[in-house]
Amino acid sequence: MRKKIVAGNWKMNKTITEGLSLIEAIKTGAPKVQKAGVDIIVAPTYVMLSDAAKAVNGSSIKLAAQNCHQEESGAYTGEISATMIQAIGAEYIIIGHSERRQYFNETSASIAKKINVVLSKGLTPIYCNGEVKEERESGRHFEVVKRQMNDELFHLSAEEVLKVVVAYEPVWAIGTGLTASPDQAQEIHAFIRQLLTDKYGAAVAEEISILYGGSCKPDNAKEIFSKKDVDGGLIGGAALKAEDFLGIVAAF
Repeated sequence: MRKKIVAGNWKMNKTITEGLSLIEAIKTGAPKVQKAGVDIIVAPTYVMLSDAAKAVNGSSIKLAAQNCHQEESGAYTGEISATMIQAIGAEYIIIGHSERRQYFNETSASIAKKINVVLSKGLTPIYCNGEVKEERESGRHFEVVKRQMNDELFHLSAEEVLKVVVAYEPVWAIGTGLTASPDQAQEIHAFIRQLLTDKYGAAVAEEISILYGGSCKPDNAKEIFSKKDVDGGLIGGAALKAEDFLGIVAAF
Protein backbone atom coordinates (compact mmCIF):
# COMPACT_ATOMS: atom_id res chain seq x y z
CA MET A 1 0.00 0.00 0.00
CA ARG A 2 1.43 3.35 -1.01
CA LYS A 3 2.38 5.91 1.63
CA LYS A 4 0.32 8.95 2.55
CA ILE A 5 2.65 11.94 2.88
CA VAL A 6 2.43 15.54 4.03
CA ALA A 7 5.70 17.32 3.18
CA GLY A 8 6.40 20.92 4.16
CA ASN A 9 8.64 22.87 1.77
CA TRP A 10 9.80 25.92 3.72
CA LYS A 11 11.48 27.51 0.69
CA MET A 12 13.66 30.53 1.64
CA ASN A 13 12.00 31.13 4.99
CA LYS A 14 12.88 30.79 8.68
CA THR A 15 16.13 31.42 10.51
CA ILE A 16 17.64 28.51 12.41
CA THR A 17 15.99 29.65 15.66
CA GLU A 18 12.62 30.13 13.98
CA GLY A 19 12.87 26.82 12.17
CA LEU A 20 13.74 24.85 15.28
CA SER A 21 10.78 26.42 17.07
CA LEU A 22 8.53 25.33 14.19
CA ILE A 23 9.88 21.78 14.33
CA GLU A 24 9.28 21.62 18.07
CA ALA A 25 5.69 22.78 17.59
CA ILE A 26 5.12 20.15 14.89
CA LYS A 27 6.69 17.46 17.07
CA THR A 28 4.43 18.44 19.98
CA GLY A 29 1.27 18.45 17.88
CA ALA A 30 1.95 15.50 15.58
CA PRO A 31 0.95 12.69 17.98
CA LYS A 32 -2.52 14.22 18.28
CA VAL A 33 -3.23 14.27 14.52
CA GLN A 34 -0.86 11.88 12.72
CA LYS A 35 -2.59 8.67 11.72
CA ALA A 36 -0.86 5.37 11.07
CA GLY A 37 0.55 5.20 7.57
CA VAL A 38 0.92 8.98 7.20
CA ASP A 39 4.47 10.35 6.92
CA ILE A 40 5.35 13.91 7.94
CA ILE A 41 8.32 15.50 6.17
CA VAL A 42 9.87 18.94 6.67
CA ALA A 43 12.22 20.58 4.16
CA PRO A 44 14.04 23.54 5.73
CA THR A 45 16.84 25.55 4.16
CA TYR A 46 20.35 24.15 3.80
CA VAL A 47 21.76 26.24 6.64
CA MET A 48 19.61 24.53 9.24
CA LEU A 49 19.53 20.96 7.90
CA SER A 50 22.08 19.73 10.42
CA ASP A 51 20.25 21.30 13.36
CA ALA A 52 16.93 20.06 11.99
CA ALA A 53 18.28 16.51 11.74
CA LYS A 54 19.09 16.58 15.44
CA ALA A 55 15.71 18.13 16.24
CA VAL A 56 13.66 15.45 14.43
CA ASN A 57 15.80 12.56 15.66
CA GLY A 58 13.68 10.09 17.59
CA SER A 59 10.42 11.61 16.37
CA SER A 60 8.01 10.60 13.60
CA ILE A 61 9.11 13.58 11.48
CA LYS A 62 11.35 12.94 8.48
CA LEU A 63 13.78 15.40 6.91
CA ALA A 64 14.17 16.60 3.32
CA ALA A 65 16.47 19.02 1.53
CA GLN A 66 15.00 21.40 -1.02
CA ASN A 67 17.49 20.67 -3.80
CA CYS A 68 20.92 19.25 -4.59
CA HIS A 69 23.50 19.52 -7.35
CA GLN A 70 23.58 16.87 -10.05
CA GLU A 71 27.27 16.11 -9.54
CA GLU A 72 28.64 14.28 -6.51
CA SER A 73 31.42 16.81 -5.87
CA GLY A 74 33.58 19.36 -7.62
CA ALA A 75 34.19 23.03 -8.33
CA TYR A 76 30.58 24.22 -8.01
CA THR A 77 30.77 27.20 -5.69
CA GLY A 78 27.68 27.65 -3.57
CA GLU A 79 26.19 24.23 -4.38
CA ILE A 80 25.35 21.29 -2.12
CA SER A 81 25.74 17.62 -3.05
CA ALA A 82 23.47 14.68 -2.30
CA THR A 83 26.40 13.12 -0.43
CA MET A 84 26.50 16.09 1.97
CA ILE A 85 22.75 15.89 2.50
CA GLN A 86 22.95 12.15 3.11
CA ALA A 87 25.71 12.69 5.70
CA ILE A 88 23.49 15.13 7.61
CA GLY A 89 20.78 12.52 7.91
CA ALA A 90 18.05 13.69 5.54
CA GLU A 91 16.05 10.99 3.79
CA TYR A 92 14.46 12.99 0.97
CA ILE A 93 15.47 15.65 -1.56
CA ILE A 94 13.00 17.76 -3.54
CA ILE A 95 13.95 17.70 -7.22
CA GLY A 96 12.60 19.75 -10.12
CA HIS A 97 10.45 22.17 -8.14
CA SER A 98 8.76 24.73 -10.38
CA GLU A 99 10.67 27.58 -8.73
CA ARG A 100 13.96 25.85 -9.51
CA ARG A 101 12.84 25.49 -13.13
CA GLN A 102 11.63 29.10 -13.36
CA TYR A 103 14.28 31.04 -11.45
CA PHE A 104 17.35 28.84 -11.79
CA ASN A 105 16.87 27.54 -15.33
CA GLU A 106 16.82 23.87 -14.41
CA THR A 107 16.42 21.66 -17.44
CA SER A 108 15.00 18.20 -17.93
CA ALA A 109 18.55 16.92 -18.41
CA SER A 110 19.77 18.32 -15.08
CA ILE A 111 16.64 17.12 -13.27
CA ALA A 112 17.12 13.59 -14.60
CA LYS A 113 20.76 13.65 -13.42
CA LYS A 114 19.69 14.89 -9.99
CA ILE A 115 17.20 12.07 -9.64
CA ASN A 116 19.97 9.61 -10.51
CA VAL A 117 22.42 10.98 -7.95
CA VAL A 118 19.78 11.11 -5.20
CA LEU A 119 18.86 7.47 -5.80
CA SER A 120 22.53 6.48 -5.89
CA LYS A 121 22.87 7.74 -2.32
CA GLY A 122 19.90 5.71 -1.10
CA LEU A 123 17.77 8.83 -0.69
CA THR A 124 14.24 9.44 -1.95
CA PRO A 125 13.63 12.08 -4.62
CA ILE A 126 10.40 14.05 -4.34
CA TYR A 127 10.12 14.67 -8.05
CA CYS A 128 8.02 17.71 -9.03
CA ASN A 129 6.28 18.38 -12.31
CA GLY A 130 3.35 20.44 -13.55
CA GLU A 131 2.17 23.14 -15.93
CA VAL A 132 2.13 26.93 -15.84
CA LYS A 133 -1.01 29.03 -16.27
CA GLU A 134 -0.69 29.49 -20.03
CA GLU A 135 -0.25 25.76 -20.56
CA ARG A 136 -3.31 24.98 -18.44
CA GLU A 137 -5.46 27.59 -20.19
CA SER A 138 -4.45 26.32 -23.63
CA GLY A 139 -5.30 22.74 -22.66
CA ARG A 140 -1.71 21.52 -22.89
CA HIS A 141 -1.34 20.43 -19.24
CA PHE A 142 -1.50 16.71 -20.03
CA GLU A 143 1.03 17.13 -22.82
CA VAL A 144 3.41 19.08 -20.55
CA VAL A 145 3.28 16.57 -17.70
CA LYS A 146 3.75 13.64 -20.09
CA ARG A 147 6.79 15.27 -21.67
CA GLN A 148 8.33 16.05 -18.29
CA MET A 149 7.92 12.49 -17.08
CA ASN A 150 9.26 11.03 -20.31
CA ASP A 151 12.32 13.29 -20.24
CA GLU A 152 13.04 13.33 -16.51
CA LEU A 153 11.74 10.15 -14.89
CA PHE A 154 11.16 7.38 -17.37
CA HIS A 155 14.82 6.53 -17.86
CA LEU A 156 14.58 4.75 -14.49
CA SER A 157 14.02 1.05 -14.06
CA ALA A 158 10.87 -0.20 -12.34
CA GLU A 159 12.92 -0.96 -9.24
CA GLU A 160 14.30 2.57 -9.19
CA VAL A 161 11.03 4.38 -9.85
CA LEU A 162 9.45 2.63 -6.87
CA LYS A 163 11.84 4.70 -4.73
CA VAL A 164 10.51 8.02 -6.09
CA VAL A 165 7.71 10.21 -4.75
CA VAL A 166 5.97 12.26 -7.44
CA ALA A 167 4.59 15.72 -6.63
CA TYR A 168 2.24 17.33 -9.14
CA GLU A 169 2.41 21.13 -9.05
CA PRO A 170 -0.18 23.22 -10.83
CA VAL A 171 2.30 26.09 -11.11
CA TRP A 172 -0.55 28.55 -11.65
CA ALA A 173 -1.80 27.72 -8.13
CA ILE A 174 1.47 28.26 -6.24
CA GLY A 175 1.49 31.43 -4.19
CA THR A 176 -1.44 32.85 -6.18
CA GLY A 177 -4.28 31.87 -3.89
CA LEU A 178 -5.70 29.75 -6.72
CA THR A 179 -6.20 26.05 -6.14
CA ALA A 180 -7.00 23.23 -8.50
CA SER A 181 -10.42 21.85 -7.65
CA PRO A 182 -10.42 18.39 -6.07
CA ASP A 183 -11.72 17.01 -9.36
CA GLN A 184 -8.96 18.76 -11.33
CA ALA A 185 -6.39 17.36 -8.91
CA GLN A 186 -7.79 13.86 -9.25
CA GLU A 187 -7.90 14.13 -13.04
CA ILE A 188 -4.21 14.97 -13.41
CA HIS A 189 -3.12 12.59 -10.65
CA ALA A 190 -4.99 9.77 -12.39
CA PHE A 191 -3.30 10.77 -15.64
CA ILE A 192 0.12 10.61 -13.98
CA ARG A 193 -0.66 7.19 -12.53
CA GLN A 194 -1.78 6.00 -15.95
CA LEU A 195 1.51 7.19 -17.46
CA LEU A 196 3.31 5.18 -14.77
CA THR A 197 1.09 2.20 -15.54
CA ASP A 198 1.79 2.43 -19.27
CA LYS A 199 5.54 2.54 -18.62
CA TYR A 200 5.98 0.18 -15.66
CA GLY A 201 2.71 -1.73 -15.21
CA ALA A 202 -0.18 -1.32 -12.78
CA ALA A 203 1.53 -3.12 -9.89
CA VAL A 204 4.35 -0.57 -9.86
CA ALA A 205 2.13 2.45 -10.51
CA GLU A 206 -0.16 1.59 -7.60
CA GLU A 207 2.79 1.69 -5.18
CA ILE A 208 4.00 5.20 -6.07
CA SER A 209 2.80 8.11 -3.95
CA ILE A 210 1.62 11.15 -5.92
CA LEU A 211 1.35 14.38 -3.93
CA TYR A 212 -0.63 17.52 -4.75
CA GLY A 213 1.47 20.68 -4.61
CA GLY A 214 -0.68 23.75 -5.15
CA SER A 215 -1.99 25.97 -2.34
CA CYS A 216 -3.18 23.14 -0.14
CA LYS A 217 -4.60 24.44 3.16
CA PRO A 218 -6.38 23.00 6.21
CA ASP A 219 -9.75 23.99 4.80
CA ASN A 220 -9.37 22.22 1.45
CA ALA A 221 -6.96 19.38 2.26
CA LYS A 222 -9.57 16.86 3.37
CA GLU A 223 -11.52 17.05 0.10
CA ILE A 224 -8.37 16.96 -2.03
CA PHE A 225 -6.88 14.06 -0.08
CA SER A 226 -10.11 12.09 -0.38
CA LYS A 227 -9.51 11.61 -4.09
CA LYS A 228 -8.39 8.14 -5.15
CA ASP A 229 -5.06 9.08 -6.70
CA VAL A 230 -4.04 11.91 -4.36
CA ASP A 231 -1.68 10.56 -1.70
CA GLY A 232 -0.93 13.76 0.19
CA GLY A 233 0.57 17.16 -0.36
CA LEU A 234 3.78 19.08 -0.92
CA ILE A 235 2.90 22.11 1.17
CA GLY A 236 4.37 25.60 0.77
CA GLY A 237 2.95 28.59 2.66
CA ALA A 238 0.82 26.54 5.04
CA ALA A 239 3.93 24.62 6.14
CA LEU A 240 5.33 27.72 7.84
CA LYS A 241 2.78 27.67 10.66
CA ALA A 242 2.56 24.58 12.84
CA GLU A 243 -1.20 24.93 13.33
CA ASP A 244 -1.86 25.06 9.58
CA PHE A 245 0.57 22.28 8.74
CA LEU A 246 -0.82 19.99 11.43
CA GLY A 247 -4.32 20.83 10.23
CA ILE A 248 -3.34 19.43 6.85
CA VAL A 249 -1.83 16.32 8.44
CA ALA A 250 -5.13 15.83 10.28
CA ALA A 251 -7.02 15.85 6.96
CA PHE A 252 -6.30 12.16 6.38
